[in-house]
Amino acid sequence: MQRRKFLTTFGAAAAGVAAAPFVSTAKAQDQVRWKMVTSWPKNFPALGTGANDLAKRIEQLSNGRMKVDVYGAGELVPALEVFDAVSSGTAQMGHSAAYYWRGKVPAAQMFTAVPFGMTTAETNAWLYQGDGMKLWDELYAKHNLKPFVVGNTNTQMAGWFKKEINSLEDMQGLKLRLPGLAGEAMEGIGVTTLNMPGSEIFTAMQTGVLDAADWVGPYNDLAFGLYQVAEFYYTTAWNEPSAALEGTVNLDAWKALPEELQTVVSEATRSANLAMISEFTYHNARALKALVEEHDVKLRSFPEDVLKALFEASQKVLARQAEQDADSKRILDSYRQFQQLVGGYTDIGEFAYLKNRETVTRG
Repeated sequence: MQRRKFLTTFGAAAAGVAAAPFVSTAKAQDQVRWKMVTSWPKNFPALGTGANDLAKRIEQLSNGRMKVDVYGAGELVPALEVFDAVSSGTAQMGHSAAYYWRGKVPAAQMFTAVPFGMTTAETNAWLYQGDGMKLWDELYAKHNLKPFVVGNTNTQMAGWFKKEINSLEDMQGLKLRLPGLAGEAMEGIGVTTLNMPGSEIFTAMQTGVLDAADWVGPYNDLAFGLYQVAEFYYTTAWNEPSAALEGTVNLDAWKALPEELQTVVSEATRSANLAMISEFTYHNARALKALVEEHDVKLRSFPEDVLKALFEASQKVLARQAEQDADSKRILDSYRQFQQLVGGYTDIGEFAYLKNRETVTRG
């Protein structure tokens, strides 16, 4: 009976509806109050609102015993200082992306995205069923943090370009906003990359600081109005075939929580992850239609020589990082082994189905 009650509660929470609380109302007077800092503009679609959603789920599932106040980028700390703020205890919780911290923790990048890596479903399987979360916990414990996956943007776009790319030569010397391992790979083919918060991309493109920029996908890119500063939208998802969002919790604050509130936070992150994936799937489709039909955006794919060069550069970047950093090697070995395992099923399952669907529905 107790297990059935738990499953009913979690299922309702994942669906985004009010659920029976995990925590007894008798303890409601002992409220825990946390701060959550984020790398996103306040209430920004899916990312900023995803942080709000996670905080709401924690409060609901704890029956009000735990409340999390959410701060957008710059309200309490700058967008790219979330990691340090949570590690030091300035805030108890953060909502961001692990590849922003490559200068501090090189191996962290792999928990956001790996170029030519796993899909969203495959990534979730590695985190929840493979060794992914265990390895992430071990890595972040060294920095007084406990990580959680709190969402995924699904397949991201390759980015916005002011000029059309017809060959590898056209990439030379471009100034591109692109973080993480993919950014290092781009540098390997002659592109200059910069890392900056999403809120700065529009102005940087408009003023010529950038020639091109990756952000997320149609939903978020439309919200930032990036179609106004670049004509060509490259859809080749080599860089972030999926992109996991991280929730971080100060490890001291985590250990201070009673077990039932630790369970609340853990299950709230799981349901928030599912909710964000669903949100992006729906709104990306609607936003892409608007970009093409209402704003005359030109969709393009990278030519074969560019993709081949990016793949080769990506492998060099990964090999170099694994050679220089023991944590990166351990995590990359796990990631690749899991990708090889699930990739075989994805190929004969979902990928084969999508090809067949394309054939019979569009000719």
